[in-house]
Amino acid sequence: MTMTQTIDVPANRRITLPREVPTGPVVFTFTPAPKPAVADDCPLCAKYRDPISGALIPNAETIAAIEESRKNPTKLYNSLEEMLVDLDADD
Repeated sequence: MTMTQTIDVPANRRITLPREVPTGPVVFTFTPAPKPAVADDCPLCAKYRDPISGALIPNAETIAAIEESRKNPTKLYNSLEEMLVDLDADD
């Protein structure tokens, strides 16, 4: 009797076979799981990435902010301290 069953088990988990598996020789085949576009992406973050390229897909608000910053060049700072002083200044 031949029985084929696929069991998805993370690599850091112990493999336990169901009781239905008959005794006798067992063949294990290991296949690497596909990696997400960015290894540390959570499922919530992953929905904002292109499924093929993995590039971030900005929303409308982000696109508008990018376009505005391109039209009006921003001020450049030589140090973090200089930027913080400017942020604290009363304009």
